[in-house]
Amino acid sequence: MFTGLVQALGEVRGVADVQGGRRLRVAEPALAPGLQLGESVSVCGACLTVVAHDGDTFDFEVGPETLVKTTLGRLAVGDRVNLERALRVGDSLGGHFVTGHVDCVGKVLEETVTGEWLTVWFGFPPEFEDLLVGKGSVAVDGVSLTLVDVQRDRFSIMLIPHTRAHTTLGFKKPGDAVNLEFDLLAKHVQKLFKRVSLTI
Repeated sequence: MFTGLVQALGEVRGVADVQGGRRLRVAEPALAPGLQLGESVSVCGACLTVVAHDGDTFDFEVGPETLVKTTLGRLAVGDRVNLERALRVGDSLGGHFVTGHVDCVGKVLEETVTGEWLTVWFGFPPEFEDLLVGKGSVAVDGVSLTLVDVQRDRFSIMLIPHTRAHTTLGFKKPGDAVNLEFDLLAKHVQKLFKRVSLTI
């Protein structure tokens, strides 16, 4: 479980195809020394397991399902990635509950700059519309964000200068793909309502 508050920007140092999956090597000198083998880390919103580390780098194995459902299969050497260690008991919950299980890949549609603020519209598959509500939460590439406007197949958020400077969202341009995870509580409510409607 994560909170959607990115702790560091890592850099992809290695990408290798292995037995239908992929192995990623990421560098982040401040985070690497504290990581343990088997630890869970959110990489652009996808929960991955640390399988090796050496100095300022650490490795992840990405399975076929994750490669299909996320943007991780598109990563190349030199790309930057959002990193967050798993939430521990007693940690502050500053964002919202993020599982690290990506629901779908969305796309940056348009950006509007107002001073230092950036409004971004993202496209997403319309079947997820019921999981989004204005002023609710969504995780984009692992970043906990507040929804501004929601339409049938798009939503907008506003990025503060800090988020632009300290996450990959500050580098995204229209047409770029992003990982989307919708609110966990909204998913449970949706399922309960579906069950109730079937019994009426």
